[in-house]
Amino acid sequence: MRSVGIKVLKNKLSEYLRLAASGETVLVTDRDRVVAELIPPREGRSPAVTDAFLADAVQRGWLTPPSLVEQVPPKRLPVARGQDILAELAADRGES
Repeated sequence: MRSVGIKVLKNKLSEYLRLAASGETVLVTDRDRVVAELIPPREGRSPAVTDAFLADAVQRGWLTPPSLVEQVPPKRLPVARGQDILAELAADRGES
C-alpha cells in the first residue's frame, strides 16, 4: 500500500493509476490526512464504462434488466377505417 499527496498525484496520475490497476491500493492524502483510496476494480466489474454503470444500476435496484423471454407486443388495430375518415373529411368540407 502506498500513500501520495494530492499535488504529486495530480502530476503523476498515470503512474498511480497503473499501480492501482495492477492490484495495489494507493491512499490519497491531503495534509497527512487520508481523503481517498485508489483501489483495483472489483472482481466481476465490467471493463467497459457503460456496461459497468448499467450493472451497478441494476445491482442497486435503479433498473430492472429485460427478461430473456421474448414478448410479442399486441397486434395493433386501426383506430378508424380509411373510408370512414374520408367520409368525415368530405362532410367537414361540405362536399357531401
